[in-house]
Amino acid sequence: LLEEKCLPPPRRSTLRAFATGHTGTASAAANVCVDVLGRVLLEVLARRAELGASLLRPGEGLLAGQSGLGHAALSFAKSTAGKGFRGVQGAAARAGAGGKVLGEINDETEEQMRMRTSIGVARAAANFNDLEVVAEYTKRLEGNFLKEIDAGYPRGHDTEQLRMCIKGLGGVVESFSNASERAIERLVSTMLPRVRQIVNEAVGNEGGSAIPAASFMGSPVLSGATSTVSSTRLDYDLDDRAFELAQLSEGYVGRMCSSLDELIEPLGAHFLPKLSDALLIGILGGVSTRLEAAIRKSKFTPLGAISLDSDVRYLMNFAKDRLDSPELKSNVTLCKACLPLARLNQISLLLNVDDLEDVLDLISVSKRKGNWDLKLDDAKTLLSLRVDFEGSKVNDLLQMDDE
Repeated sequence: LLEEKCLPPPRRSTLRAFATGHTGTASAAANVCVDVLGRVLLEVLARRAELGASLLRPGEGLLAGQSGLGHAALSFAKSTAGKGFRGVQGAAARAGAGGKVLGEINDETEEQMRMRTSIGVARAAANFNDLEVVAEYTKRLEGNFLKEIDAGYPRGHDTEQLRMCIKGLGGVVESFSNASERAIERLVSTMLPRVRQIVNEAVGNEGGSAIPAASFMGSPVLSGATSTVSSTRLDYDLDDRAFELAQLSEGYVGRMCSSLDELIEPLGAHFLPKLSDALLIGILGGVSTRLEAAIRKSKFTPLGAISLDSDVRYLMNFAKDRLDSPELKSNVTLCKACLPLARLNQISLLLNVDDLEDVLDLISVSKRKGNWDLKLDDAKTLLSLRVDFEGSKVNDLLQMDDE
């Protein structure tokens, strides 16, 4: 619909003006084309993307929240207004449908409702994709117009002015790209509350059934009962037996990543690869920030530090398996793209030093490579979490200016 109705008219009008051979007419048409794409269409598509973000709010929109699908998703799936969803008009139709529509199709199966909700997610995702589609279209359009000028106009001052008018499309491309980035940032911000819930549930901050790895001594497995062991929560204060048992249980990171998959997968199937990657990087940032806060509340044995390293690697491999861009498939580029995840990786490296004397070498080498963001105060706080490191020795070792 976008390519058929919105994009061809400005191109055709400009080409008709080019066909006159008059640079003034062609320049005027080029300016109108730049204005239509860069102002009118940009405003419309940006508003549609904003609507898409609100429709995809977990628990309140078309994505499942902690208690499943929200009222908006159910209303969308069961209403005839939802079936005919088209951008702002569809949203207005659904908003005006009210509770009466919910009862009109009570005989609809759960599978049918799920299918219609999936269609709603796809259409909301298309609102984001449209910004990238128009950016790419405009970039190609600029190149085609410049070729037309080279082929049909003689060199001169007026032709150069026409060329400058066409190059205004470059700014339009940048505007659409910036709008696309802002739209994804807005979507990430609407999804972060649910992401934080997922992390809290996984690490054991919200009273779930997860139990510490160190509490397995009375578990049904060890007592010979037939029931299975509950999933572990975040706990790195591990002795030898607790460490071994933690390896046999479902770790909190695996459970967390499964929940993240359930949240992100419906969008990843419909987003352009670039947008899917940007969304995942944003979600990873929120996850990493929440995990760092939880890690700072734990104590670490040397075995617990090894367990943390394994968990961070698991999270990074989870991300790399789902990212489309080859450039993000390495740990270095992934950490550069997601700074909170980079901090998490640095925390893991810091807590896994065998001896305090190795800390300064680790920080110095990492800084030279540009892979270190932790301040010395952060390093002191984190190293103090190791139960085998004395706090006074940590402070004495790191008494230096933070370069």
